[in-house]
Amino acid sequence: MPDPRVERLASVLVRYSTSIQPGDLVAIQGSPEAAPLLLAVYEEVLRAGGHPHLLVGLPGAEEAFFRLASDAQLDFVSPLNQLIVERFDAIINVRAERNTRELTAIDPARQRRRSQAMAPLFKTYLQRGATGELKWVATLYPTPAYAQEADMSLRDYEDFVYSACFCDQEDPVSRWQGVHERQKRLVEWLKGKREIRVVGPNADLTLSIEGRVFINCDGRNNMPDGEIFTGPVEESARGWVRFTYPAITGGREVEGIELWFEEGRVVRATARKNEEYLLKMLDTDPGARYIGEFAIGTNPNIRRFTKSILFDEKIGGSFHLALGAGYPETGSRNESAIHWDMICDMRDGGEIWVDGELFYRNGEFVL
Repeated sequence: MPDPRVERLASVLVRYSTSIQPGDLVAIQGSPEAAPLLLAVYEEVLRAGGHPHLLVGLPGAEEAFFRLASDAQLDFVSPLNQLIVERFDAIINVRAERNTRELTAIDPARQRRRSQAMAPLFKTYLQRGATGELKWVATLYPTPAYAQEADMSLRDYEDFVYSACFCDQEDPVSRWQGVHERQKRLVEWLKGKREIRVVGPNADLTLSIEGRVFINCDGRNNMPDGEIFTGPVEESARGWVRFTYPAITGGREVEGIELWFEEGRVVRATARKNEEYLLKMLDTDPGARYIGEFAIGTNPNIRRFTKSILFDEKIGGSFHLALGAGYPETGSRNESAIHWDMICDMRDGGEIWVDGELFYRNGEFVL
């Protein structure tokens, strides 16, 4: 029997997140592991009158690329990828990994070189997304690999995923509309504010948000969603932060990250595990040592760490920073080939002060 939660998720992605219209060119990206959801999205795009283009990759292909590619191949940007990013109306990306550690043995320098080659296209992606010219959403299909990472059975992990997306309910769109309304008052209160200070057992960090915009994340670009974020003034960060959860990217898990900032820039960085990888990524380009995003997670159905950034950055009771590229719609001017989210739990005494007024304590807004 088809899982009705898959059908609901497909409908949310097409009808709500990307709001596909007749004639829209739609790229649907994923892997064979996500076949049920990819097919459901494909059918829903057709019903909406769009033109779906199904782009399915093979497990192991990315590892083979990084292992075998020459420098010229690492630097090559596919015209097909350019066409999609520059011309398509929507991109629906479904993550569904068979092996979450596929790239662990790859030389970080090769990954960094690839990121640098893709940086101009990534910039276009962000710019078109900021103007609304490109509608995009990323989601995840539950696989055994993700369930193992989260220390769950596949059935429990499926329940977790669909609950986080509200697709275990008859009308998930109304729930996301409710998220929008609740977060709207927070974003409106933050308008015109100038300074944020994060304090607690794991941070003493000050950021300027003067002239910057907070974005209400209500399921339009991520599914699941649930956060408010901005791009801090680039040269403003000062202080220290220790991230309580591992930062996972490029097939590597970096644990115990601590960062020290002066005039916006990371001037010192340490980690208990994979510190060398952390330092290499910080040297990707000048923007990699600056903050592109500051965000507070708000999803009430995500209360635990699962080693998937799509979910973990929305943990209710956490905040996260992203080093590297900022989102232009926030006013951020930081450019980089990386955008690396790092998460800190705030439920153990953490506080966020805005212009000297208490805004957030122990994982809860106090407005």
